[in-house]
Amino acid sequence: MSVVSIKTKKRFDLEEIIGGQEAKLREFLPRIYKNSPFYRKKLDEAGIDPLGVKTMADLARLPFTSKEELRQGYPLGLQAVPEEKVVRIHSSSGTTGKPIIVPYTANDVSIWAEMMARCMAMAGVTNRDRVQVTPGYGLWTAGIGFQAGVERLGAMAIPMGPGNTEKQIEFMIDLQSTVLTATSSYALLLGEEINRRGLKDKIKLRIGIIGSERWGDKMRARIEELLGIDSFDIYGLTEIYGPSISIDCPEHAGLHYWSDHLLFEIIDPVTGAQLPPGKEGELVVTTLTKEGMPLLRYRTHDITRLLTEQCACGSPYPMHARVLGRTDDMVKIKGVNIYPGQIDHVLKITEGAGSEYQIIVKRSEGKDSILIKAEALEGQPLDKVAGELKKNIKTRIGILTDVEAVPHGSLPRSEKKSKRVYDYREC
Repeated sequence: MSVVSIKTKKRFDLEEIIGGQEAKLREFLPRIYKNSPFYRKKLDEAGIDPLGVKTMADLARLPFTSKEELRQGYPLGLQAVPEEKVVRIHSSSGTTGKPIIVPYTANDVSIWAEMMARCMAMAGVTNRDRVQVTPGYGLWTAGIGFQAGVERLGAMAIPMGPGNTEKQIEFMIDLQSTVLTATSSYALLLGEEINRRGLKDKIKLRIGIIGSERWGDKMRARIEELLGIDSFDIYGLTEIYGPSISIDCPEHAGLHYWSDHLLFEIIDPVTGAQLPPGKEGELVVTTLTKEGMPLLRYRTHDITRLLTEQCACGSPYPMHARVLGRTDDMVKIKGVNIYPGQIDHVLKITEGAGSEYQIIVKRSEGKDSILIKAEALEGQPLDKVAGELKKNIKTRIGILTDVEAVPHGSLPRSEKKSKRVYDYREC
C-alpha cells in the first residue's frame, strides 16, 4: 500500500488487518529460519517448527528477542542476507554497552522511506512544504530517515541536522520552512528562543513532527503555542527501522502504525504473557517485511496499549496509545511503579505548572525518597504550584512525594533528549 493510500476511503477492518498479518507471518517464519543462523538456532532451541506458526495465538509460543541479544550479535551477527544485498548500516548510540548495528537492504531502505512518507502525509505534509530536518545524521537513523520520507513525498528537505540554533532560526526565517522535525526538547528550545528574540511573526511553520523521546500534553501545548503549529507525535526505534513506525493524525486519538509491515503485540512486562487489546503493557514488534535484520517478537520496553476502534480520521490503519514510558525508566518506590508519562499527566491537570520536570530518587539510611522538581509557568507562585502538584500526585498516582517548584526556564534545555529520571540509589 503506497503513501497515496492514506487519503483513500478504504475502510478500517480489524479482522482483515489481522488476517493479512497472519498470512505474512506464515511467510516470515520460514524465511528467517532459512536465512538467519541466529533465528534458526533460536527456534530450534525452543522446539519451534516455523511451518507450524499460522495465527496470532501461535505467537505466544515463540521466543522473544531482546536488546541484549542484539548487542551480543555485534557487529553483524543477526544479518539475514548475503553481504552483497546490504546497502547501508545504521547504529544505536551504544551509550550503555556495545552499539547495535543494523544492516539494511535496498528494499528495507525503500520500505522505510515509504513508511516515513506515510507519516508525513498523515500529518498533512504535501509536496508544497519545506521541511526543516533537525535530528542527527550519520549512524543514527533519524535525520536520513526524515529526509528520505520528505523526498519520497516530493516535499523540499532542508537537512540542517542537530544544534547550531542560530543557523536553524536563520534558515527557518529565510527559507520560510513550513514543517519542523525535531525532538520535543529541541522544539521547545527553538520555540523559547524564537519568542525570546521576538521572531515569531517571521516564521511560517505550520506543522511539527516530533519524536525520539516521550513528551506529555503540557509540553505539546507549550511547543504548539510557541511555534504556532499543530504537532504530531512520531514513534520509532533504531532496531526496527528508525522513526516512521507510527504517528498520530489530526484527530490526536492515538498513533497509527503500518500494520502491513509491522506486527504489534502487548505483553505483561513481568510475565511475558500476551495481553488483549486495550490492556496496558510492553510493546513487542515483529518486522514482517524486513530483510537485512528481521526481528521476531522484539521487546521494545515501551509501555502502551493497542486500540481497536476506528479513528475518526478514516484511516485504514490501526492505532496504539501514546507511549507512557519505558520499563527501564520506571521508578519503583514504596511499592508503587512510577512512569514519566504519569508525571506528564499530573502536570497537565496542575494549574500553574509548566511542562519541564525531573524525577529524583535517593536512598538514605535504608529509606528511599523521591523528589519531583517541576517548573512553574511565568508569574505563578512557586509554593502554590508545588502544593497543588503534590496533592495531584498523591490523588492520581497514589504516592506522597517531595515536590519542588522552580522558576520557568531554570531546568536544563537540550538540543537532543531531556533526561527526566535521576535514580541515585545504585550510586
